[in-house]
Amino acid sequence: MNYKKENSKTRTAIMEAAGKVFAEEGYPKATVRDICRQAGANIAAINYHFGDKKGLYLAVLKHYQGESFETYPPDLGIKENEKPDEKLRKYIRSFLTRIMDEGHPAWFGRLLAREFTDPTWAFDILVEETIRPHFNMLTDIVSAILGKSSKDRIVRMNAMSVIGQCLYFHHSHPVISRLYPGENFGPQQIEEITNHITRFSLRGLLKEKAK
Repeated sequence: MNYKKENSKTRTAIMEAAGKVFAEEGYPKATVRDICRQAGANIAAINYHFGDKKGLYLAVLKHYQGESFETYPPDLGIKENEKPDEKLRKYIRSFLTRIMDEGHPAWFGRLLAREFTDPTWAFDILVEETIRPHFNMLTDIVSAILGKSSKDRIVRMNAMSVIGQCLYFHHSHPVISRLYPGENFGPQQIEEITNHITRFSLRGLLKEKAK
């Protein structure tokens, strides 16, 4: 038996199962037993490859962050010479797609969205390594729209409002689907929501700039 190949196969199966379970249940509710059951592995395999549940969660975050940003780059191809409003639209679309799309690349976005509302011990790591640099990217875009004379706090508040709108559509999907049965968040709807949030935000930003 090729133990190295078998170990690699087991680790991959655990990562696959853990990504799904953590994204669906969140870290506190996810159990090692359930992950092992879905992976077809035993608990000793978790200890061997990741140390414990925390080690597994960190490995999942790093792995699926890589997949997410490779598939949905935060700048979504933003070019330096593009207008700020187009940069804003691309940023919003990338953020929405990361948290609302289906499949592996979207798991990190869902994990991140969960951390926003129910932070775990890993949240400080995510803030410094992921959230802060990408929020700074958004504040740069918002600052360019408001003008360089805008106060930092006003820029931050407006950037937070943009993120808040995106997270609302993610977290409120159960409510929205009950208010409007049949409403789903496929690629077409994500594009529609992107355009809506962009228009809504730009109108607010331009009013703020005119004050």
